[in-house]
Amino acid sequence: MLRNKKILLGICGSIAAYKAAYLTRSLIKEGAEVQVVMTTSASEFISPLTLSTLSRRPAFTEFVKDDTGLWNNHVDTAIWADVMLIAPASANTIGKLAYGLCDNLLSAIYLSARCPVFIAPAMDLDMYKHAGTQANLSKLRSFGNRIIDAEDGELASGLSGKGRMAEPETIVHLLKVYFKNREKLKGRKVLVTAGPTYELIDPVRFIGNLSSGKMGYEIAQAFADAGAEVTLVSGPTFLQDLAGVKMVRLRSAEEMFAATNKEFTSAHITILAAAVADYTPKYPANQKIKKHDESYNLELAKTVDIAFELGKIKRPEQLLVGFALETENETENARKKLISKNLDMIILNSLNDEGAGFGHDTNKVSILSKDNKIRNFELKSKREVAADIVATIIEKFHV
Repeated sequence: MLRNKKILLGICGSIAAYKAAYLTRSLIKEGAEVQVVMTTSASEFISPLTLSTLSRRPAFTEFVKDDTGLWNNHVDTAIWADVMLIAPASANTIGKLAYGLCDNLLSAIYLSARCPVFIAPAMDLDMYKHAGTQANLSKLRSFGNRIIDAEDGELASGLSGKGRMAEPETIVHLLKVYFKNREKLKGRKVLVTAGPTYELIDPVRFIGNLSSGKMGYEIAQAFADAGAEVTLVSGPTFLQDLAGVKMVRLRSAEEMFAATNKEFTSAHITILAAAVADYTPKYPANQKIKKHDESYNLELAKTVDIAFELGKIKRPEQLLVGFALETENETENARKKLISKNLDMIILNSLNDEGAGFGHDTNKVSILSKDNKIRNFELKSKREVAADIVATIIEKFHV
């Protein structure tokens, strides 16, 4: 899966830099093209000559090449790559990347990269578990970077714990899985909705819900990772745009229906993960409503049921998947939605399950299909849940 793949290998100042030699050699043996970029401090741990020999390309360390006056173009280098891999990634570089600091060739290439970025941290255990490092890693994840978790074991300090860079064979395996997955849904168009909708009462107030959009965004990312052409229709969230995904941002249920209806015709797979408001103010005020009376009556009108409307026009070759967030009679209510809205599959999660639902980074779901089968999953991170959903769709419907 790595043959002819262009891999940009960034190496930071860490004792784990010696592993970069084994990593480079392994990637070359798999048929990949490897371009090494090193920070200045990395060259104190491992020679650029060693890595140049193994990669069969000059290892870049500075913007300007020696005394020739020629420069290593960070933009061209970034565009060249199919994947950027930073291994080892030091705490210092992780912090720089998280905040967009750009004072060396490696960070300049990172900021110019259009390809997926994998980051393999390496540092002592206390540095790794420090709140600052973990916050920086979380920030990088939110940008769409893939973090290859550090491993437990003996460290250079003599201590033992989590902080070791993942072994080269582990990293190579992850890259092979990534490129293999990219072929699964190649040529397929996927539409995902995510987040809440805001229904205006007046120019400063709205009816909404507590959806963060995290689940829908993770699903969109998982489909993109599987090689699909993804459109994400998102209500108001604080989440970053996803790289390589067509983003449509909007506010109200009416706007979401219009955008989703427009994209639905060309979609092979549609996942309706948004928490769309069921009602909207019938007569929103043009000016801010002043507080005068002891009570205020707000007349509401029903919004369009997006899943129901799409289910009416769904073609046999299209796959339509809905979500059901329930608090009672969960399975029964989910099955009713599955049938009444002509869905092929529905994903159920309950607010009664600790760690599931709105606002969490975790979720616990059950997947129900038209053949009356149900598949239950344990509590997992929303990223893992998204991977389970995509894998189930690929397996069940042979898409």
